[in-house]
Amino acid sequence: MRPHYTYRHSTQTLQEGLEEYYALNPHITDPRKLPPDFAKILIAHDVSHVILGCDTNMYDELKLLPLTFWTSDFKFDDYIRTRKDPKIKPAIDMMYDDLIKQHGVLWLYGSILLVLPRLLPEIIKIWLQTRTRRKFYPFLEYESLGYQAKSESKAEHSLLEIRQEYDLLFCLD
Repeated sequence: MRPHYTYRHSTQTLQEGLEEYYALNPHITDPRKLPPDFAKILIAHDVSHVILGCDTNMYDELKLLPLTFWTSDFKFDDYIRTRKDPKIKPAIDMMYDDLIKQHGVLWLYGSILLVLPRLLPEIIKIWLQTRTRRKFYPFLEYESLGYQAKSESKAEHSLLEIRQEYDLLFCLD
């Protein structure tokens, strides 16, 4: 059975989707147990999984990065900058280390090679659908989407409503 947050019309809140994501993926580092500054990029990545309806299989992991660049306010240049930032780079490395710890290096690169031929047509389709996009969901400002919201913001809004607001339903076809 696939996670509820991956369903196009999920009525879960972002918080509920994240709870499900963490419950189904106990092998990944839980950023909620890390210092907030260090955890911010990890939580943003996890929020993207939930909002964009991506699971943690290799196909969805490889799809998530370009999808994030094309649908959020976090672009490729931001990614390169974070990879060079000595405070953030270790957090990003932690995500890759989790994959390697779980499966091994050979599996990681082998599965990338196996998935790419099937994924590339979808990546091209997504790029064509997003190249004129003007509304982007907030990647690092995920609190405004309802994550641990302290205000009324979108804490009660469903994933469906967030996806509709940012025109993300096409990602879940």
